[in-house]
Amino acid sequence: MTERCGWCGSDPLYIAYHDEEWGVPQHEDRRLFEKLVLEGAQAGLSWITVLRKREAYRQAFLGFDPARVAAMTDAELEAALLNPGIVRNRLKVFSARKNAHAFLVVQREFGSFDAFLWSFVGGRTKVNHPETLAEVPGVTPEAEALSKALKKRGFTFVGPTIMYAYMQSMGLVDDHLATCWRRVGA
Repeated sequence: MTERCGWCGSDPLYIAYHDEEWGVPQHEDRRLFEKLVLEGAQAGLSWITVLRKREAYRQAFLGFDPARVAAMTDAELEAALLNPGIVRNRLKVFSARKNAHAFLVVQREFGSFDAFLWSFVGGRTKVNHPETLAEVPGVTPEAEALSKALKKRGFTFVGPTIMYAYMQSMGLVDDHLATCWRRVGA
C-alpha cells in the first residue's frame, strides 16, 4: 500500500491533489495566480471544500487569466456572487480582482510573479520531511515575509498562514512526511 501524508485521507480528489500537485514546484504565472485566489477563498474553510469548487472558480474567474480578472466589472463580480459553485463571500470574490491588479504590477516589476515568489526561498524548494503532521509548522519566517511583501503591494487574503499553505502547494516548500512516497528522494 502506498503511504501518503495523513491529511489527504481517502477522498479520491484529495489523493489526486496530494499525489499530482501538492509540493510540486510551479513556475507558470497563471497557475500561481489561480492558487493564490483559491488559497484566499479557502480562508476559514477546509481545502477540500475549495478543491471541489475549483472548476466553478475557473469558469467564474475566466480561467484565472490575471489580466482578464483585473478587468472584471463590479457587475461581473456581483454575478459571481450568485454562483453556488464558488464560495460566495463578497470580500473574497472582490479580492480576486484586487489581487489580479496587484499581481500584474508584480509581474511588471519583477518580470514574472514566479521570479518574485521564488525569491522568498532562494529559488529552490525548501525540503523539510517532518516525521509527523504535528511537526509541520503553520507558518514560517519565509511565509511571514511573503505575506508582508504581498500586503505591502495591495494583496488581500494573504496572511502568513495562508501563504505557508500556498508555499507548500506550489512546491516552494516540501513538507511531505518522511514516510510519504512523494517526498523528494523517495
